[in-house]
Amino acid sequence: MARPIRIGFLVPPGNPTCEPEMIRLTPPGVTVHFTRMVAHGNAGSHEGQEERNRTQIAHLDENVALLNMVKPAVIVMAHTASSYTLGQEGEAELVARMEKATGARFITAFGSVLAALKRLGAARVALGAPYAREAMLRSKAHLELHGLLVPGFGNLENVANIYDETPERAYGLGRMVDVPEAQAIFLSGVGMPTLDILAKLEKDCGKPAISSASAMMWHALRTAGVTTPIEGYGRLLSLP
Repeated sequence: MARPIRIGFLVPPGNPTCEPEMIRLTPPGVTVHFTRMVAHGNAGSHEGQEERNRTQIAHLDENVALLNMVKPAVIVMAHTASSYTLGQEGEAELVARMEKATGARFITAFGSVLAALKRLGAARVALGAPYAREAMLRSKAHLELHGLLVPGFGNLENVANIYDETPERAYGLGRMVDVPEAQAIFLSGVGMPTLDILAKLEKDCGKPAISSASAMMWHALRTAGVTTPIEGYGRLLSLP
């Protein structure tokens, strides 16, 4: 019997949704494995988010070394906002360094979003995020830095903790930021539960809807050579 293809995820501390959502999306012949990143403070709150991002990045080498012990084909940094902290050059350097150290492919949640939007043919995207407005605007600027237009954007109001948010609130955010000019909707933030509302959001808005979670699993599988379509979670995951 062939060994299953293994995909490893680096998950921020406090995130309660990543593991169950990735397990739900795992097709036959694939196994998923998780290591928690290092950060301190009130996980999921707006306060101290940038400091937590930097702490996670500072400890990635040791986290990746642990996760690499299961010999994954792909390692995923399952935290979109870390890419906003790293910047374009910093992220490229990190990916190259981790791939050299492990021999595995290394991808990020944000890099997965870029790959997903390219596969969908979407150059104009509506952005919704559960971050504070300043952090959301940084994510908008980061998308624009990579050549995308962001005609609609907004952040979820009255967030006490990102990890306490609901699919219903995620759906409302997607509807709020959508504009006719947008070719796709992107909901940032791996910690916000999104999988259950993507298909409905697509139906109601008439365009593809992706999240950090759906994009990174799609990209991880395709990077590992797995093209099994996964139905019920938006158009992206059904595409090769």
